[in-house]
Amino acid sequence: MMRFEASAALSRDRRGLGWLGWPRHLLALAFLLFCAALTLHTAALAQDASTPAQALTGRVVDAAGIIDPAERQQLTQKLADFEAKSSDQVVVVTVPSLNGEDIETYSNRLFRAWALGQKQENNGILLVVAPNDRKVRIEVGYGLEGVMTDALSSVIINGTIIPEFRTGNYSNGIVQGVDGILSVLSGDAAELEARAKRNVQSSSDDVDWVFVVFIAFWCLIFFGGFGMAILTPVFGRKIGPGKYQWLGMVVDYNNRGGSSGGRGGGSWGGGGGWSSGGGGGGFSGGGGSSGGGGASGSW
Repeated sequence: MMRFEASAALSRDRRGLGWLGWPRHLLALAFLLFCAALTLHTAALAQDASTPAQALTGRVVDAAGIIDPAERQQLTQKLADFEAKSSDQVVVVTVPSLNGEDIETYSNRLFRAWALGQKQENNGILLVVAPNDRKVRIEVGYGLEGVMTDALSSVIINGTIIPEFRTGNYSNGIVQGVDGILSVLSGDAAELEARAKRNVQSSSDDVDWVFVVFIAFWCLIFFGGFGMAILTPVFGRKIGPGKYQWLGMVVDYNNRGGSSGGRGGGSWGGGGGWSSGGGGGGFSGGGGSSGGGGASGSW
């Protein structure tokens, strides 16, 4: 029996047949097609996971066009004022459709892409509304899960937002939902102030700016441009190949003359030391993340 099997295998080998009796060139072609399909599928998933569906253009991103312009402006100001007081970042986004993606995955992906909340606190919240899919979600950052619990998120969605949505009043539902979120976040005033204070201190404690300014001052007196040329790459921000910005000056090492300064626009962040991105310079997240906490609803 073994001799017969060996003989059959040898016969297939001589005829150019491979596994299951298929010709070897067909097996190779099938394998290559499988690898190509797998690669394309993986690349599509990676692109989908890394590319947010919307750009973060402000605290209220109304891509679906369902919020009244006047209420959108008031809502933006309200969220900016709350962040200035607490450092908590609350963002509202509306999208016409989720394109087949479940709202939990979409919201978490968008939250992480936008990096809402401060990096030290992960204190961001994202309110997502997809009117065509009739879905809504409150996505909560790691640091606020103990305050904005899943249960409280569900209460706000089902008790405040959805009743308004069912009557077609999207603007009012979103405004009342945000009011509910801010009410929960500001429930513990002591914790709110402590969280804001920690973020102010964390940005200033990283570098002893008094010492830096003292050294820079004496270097400017004794060494002039030579001192700036040494200190700028150490303490400044790189803005291009061989170009650094520090203390409002731009040093370009591509010039043979060494440092060529001039008043730059400055890149000083406002808002008390955390990354709010407001004030006309473009809004951005502060480096926070979310683990999927929150709640969803439909109407």
